[in-house]
Amino acid sequence: MRHLLFKALLGVLALSSVACSTSADRSDEGANTATSARTDANATVNKAVQTLKDFSADPEMSWYRNNVTKAKAVLIVPEYIKAGFVLGGAGGTGVVLVRDDKSSTWRGPAFATMGSASVGFQAGGSVAEIVMMAMTDKGRDALLSTKFQLGADASVAAGPVGAGAQAATVDILSFARSKGLFAGVSVEGSVIAVRDSLNHAYYGTAVNPVDILVLGNVNNPHSDALIQSLTQRAGR
Repeated sequence: MRHLLFKALLGVLALSSVACSTSADRSDEGANTATSARTDANATVNKAVQTLKDFSADPEMSWYRNNVTKAKAVLIVPEYIKAGFVLGGAGGTGVVLVRDDKSSTWRGPAFATMGSASVGFQAGGSVAEIVMMAMTDKGRDALLSTKFQLGADASVAAGPVGAGAQAATVDILSFARSKGLFAGVSVEGSVIAVRDSLNHAYYGTAVNPVDILVLGNVNNPHSDALIQSLTQRAGR
């Protein structure tokens, strides 16, 4: 009888050890995931700063530089990757900032993804930098939502490039700088969705775009360089 009780006790201890080990493993995995997300978020913000610098230095982006101060919100996607041959796709992670109507100061960033799929001949693959300017309340509100489609939920057009170019009257203007075989950067039909995991990692709490961009409930000093860079590009 004692022998059976001893074996049962060993079994309980073994199961307890496994449970503790599994719990610890899950805890480690969770910590690693959070650290990775925070690293990704910081890297995306840093790359967005560089994108603004690239756009500022590009002589073809004069209309963008002269009018970004009029934008109600911006989406900056530092790396919009396109790949494929017959079946293709494009996507990237970016940051959204919203300009306060009263103070004209910028709030953010909130993190979002942009992606699309296509069928037909694909001209190789490449990477582009994209900056979108929401010029209307509808465009801004779309960027504040958790998910929307360009062209369906908010009208979009390519931003004017070069001297004397005129802008279309749409909700969102899209500007792109690309290298390689990126045969035009069409974003119509792309879906933009919030990246909750990166927002959580960057601010240390669960927040949505409205919390970040409208209410200003959270702040991360790491974003100072991004806001300063956008303010400078906006001529303020």
